[in-house]
Amino acid sequence: MKYAILLSYDGTHYRGWQTQKNGISVQSVLEGAAYAAFGKKVNITASGRTDSGVHAAGQVCHFSADISVPAEKIADALNFRLPPDICVLKSAAAPDEFDSNRSAKKKTYCYRMYVARREHPLKSRYAVAVHPRPGLKLMEEGARIFCGEHDFAAYCASGSSAKTTVRNVYSVDVKSGLTRGSEDIEIDVCGGGFLYNMVRTMAGTLLFLGQGRLTLDDVKASLDTGDRSLVGKTMPAKGLTLESVDYGFDLFGAE
Repeated sequence: MKYAILLSYDGTHYRGWQTQKNGISVQSVLEGAAYAAFGKKVNITASGRTDSGVHAAGQVCHFSADISVPAEKIADALNFRLPPDICVLKSAAAPDEFDSNRSAKKKTYCYRMYVARREHPLKSRYAVAVHPRPGLKLMEEGARIFCGEHDFAAYCASGSSAKTTVRNVYSVDVKSGLTRGSEDIEIDVCGGGFLYNMVRTMAGTLLFLGQGRLTLDDVKASLDTGDRSLVGKTMPAKGLTLESVDYGFDLFGAE
């Protein structure tokens, strides 16, 4: 039988989602908990492989197994054996044809930064300090340029195995607010799929744009030409969170 789980994790101490030879991964810890809970080896697949240090608020995974634990109790069975920085929020039976990666219609990521000269101890785990303050209106204008189907070759890390660098971005929203004495800036990016480091480089580009280190014409040209010199830096992993994965139907049911 196939099952789906909704997963949240703090990626600070993990080498990303995928099992690694060098270092601990979210996948290896989760599969270890599953083995302890069910008494058998379980291969767990995620909607996407988050990089080292990246967090997740709404990662979706699936696995197939012949187990006696009711679907709705799987979350409790796993959480009992998981560390505090990984939590299964929900569990459910999934359709036989469901695949957490291939069935995904869209994913939403959020990149978080805050305006400060130095790191804030209560913010620095999930957001990046930036200075000087970027202009939000320029960032919003730049965000609109990313929307639609474009070639994001300039925003992809070198060595990527992607067959194509064309991606469809549905929306990019820039939001701000004040907490703990400094301004927070959140960049929400929703799309059908993303290249390696794409969202982090988009965030860096919007930051540089807002700080006057790039122009709107540079951003447009980066999509037209693939010129890496026209984009901002790839921002640190800790500011990125996978917020949600949409499959076009309610996988886990209503609350």
